[in-house]
Amino acid sequence: MLRYVLRVGQVGEDVEKWASDVIFGRARGVGATIARVLFRGLSYIFGLLVQCRLAIHRKRWKQPAQLGARVVSVGNLTVGGTGKTPVVELLARSLRERGRKVAILSRGYKSRKLDEPQQWGDLDPVECAALPKIVSDGKELLLDAVYAGDEPYMLAKNLKGVQVVVDKNRVKAGRFAVKEMEADVLVLDDGLQYLALDHEYDLVLVDQNAPFGTSARALLPRGTLREPPRNLCRASHIMITKCHGLTEEGLLSSLRSYNPAAEVMQTTHAPKYLQQVFGDGRLALEDLEGKYVAAISGIAVPESFESLLEKLGARVEFHRIFSDHHQFRQEEIDRFMTRCVERDIELIITTEKDAVRFLKPSELDVEIYFLRIEVEIIDGQDGWDRFIGHLVEPREKPAIDWVEERLLRDPIGS
Repeated sequence: MLRYVLRVGQVGEDVEKWASDVIFGRARGVGATIARVLFRGLSYIFGLLVQCRLAIHRKRWKQPAQLGARVVSVGNLTVGGTGKTPVVELLARSLRERGRKVAILSRGYKSRKLDEPQQWGDLDPVECAALPKIVSDGKELLLDAVYAGDEPYMLAKNLKGVQVVVDKNRVKAGRFAVKEMEADVLVLDDGLQYLALDHEYDLVLVDQNAPFGTSARALLPRGTLREPPRNLCRASHIMITKCHGLTEEGLLSSLRSYNPAAEVMQTTHAPKYLQQVFGDGRLALEDLEGKYVAAISGIAVPESFESLLEKLGARVEFHRIFSDHHQFRQEEIDRFMTRCVERDIELIITTEKDAVRFLKPSELDVEIYFLRIEVEIIDGQDGWDRFIGHLVEPREKPAIDWVEERLLRDPIGS
C-alpha cells in the first residue's frame, strides 16, 4: 500500500515538474506547444475568476475577519520565486526586537496531517482536535518539517521568541494565536490573496529578475501570475527582491504606474555562509572558490540557486532538480550520493529550505551544506524603518473604524 501511495505521489510530482517546464519554456516539442496554447486559454478563465473573487470582497459581500491584532501580509503576484521566506524572517525578527509578540500564520503547503492532536494548556481533547498546528510557541519547536511544512519549520527554527502556527484556515490560526498565545502582531505568510482575514498592511514582493513572472507575463496556468499586475494597487509597500544593483528606472516606473502611493524598497538576497546539514560545521563563502560541487534542490526557481553558486566561485558539476517542496526519499538521496562519489565531488550544496527535508544518506561520503541567505536592504532603509515603526506603535482607532477608512482609500482589486 505504501509503495502504491509513493508511486502515485511521484507521478503527481512528475506532472507538476513537466507543467513547470512547459510554463517556463524548458519543455520542447509538439506536446509542450499544444499545452502552452491550452494553458493560454485557461489563463483568461482564471483571470475572470480572480477578478470576480476580488469584486465580491470589494463590494463587502464577504466581510474580512477582525481579530483584534495588527495584521501584515507578505505576499506576491506570482507563484514562488520571489524569496518570500527570508523577508518574513526579517520582518518577524524586526518586530520582535521592537517588543511585539509576533505570530506567523502559514498555510503549511505540502505538510502532513498530524497523527494525533497536539495538547495545549488545559483544553480538553475535543478542543485540541480543532486546533491549528502549533509549530512553535515562541519558546521551542513543537513539530518537525514533515508536519509543519518546510518554510514554517525553517522560520520557527530561526526565530526564537516568535510563534509559528499552521492552518489552511488562517482566520482560525490567527484567532488561536491572539487568544491563546497573546500575539499582538500577526504576519500572514503568502497572504496577499488571502482575503478572509483583513490586512492592515500588504508588503508585496517583486523579483527584479522576473517582476511579472515568465516572459509571457500571463496568469496561471500559462504564466506564473496569480493576479494581473494592475492589482499591485493593493500593496501598501513594495519590496523589489534579488536585486543586482539598483533597479532600472523602467521597472520602477512600471511599478509606480500600478501603485504611485506605495513605499518602494530594494533588497538583495545575500549569501552569508555555508552550514553543515548533518553537523555543526560552517564554511565561509570563500571556501567555495574553485571547489567541485554538486547542487540538489526542490525550489521554484532552481536556476537562480545554481547561478549564485557559480558567482561564488564554485564549479557546479551537476544539479539534481526536483519539484518545489519535494519530499526527498532515501533511495533518491543515496543514488545522488553515489553519483557524487563517482564524480569526485568535494561538496554537496543545497538550499536552507531543502535542508529541513533532507534525509541523511546511508553513507555520508561527501559533506552536505546548505547556503544561508539573508535579506539586505540596499535602497529604502528609511521606508522600512517607518514601516516597522507603524507596526509597533499603538493603534489609535478601533480596527473596524480603520477598515472602513481603508476601503474608501484603497478598495480591494480596484
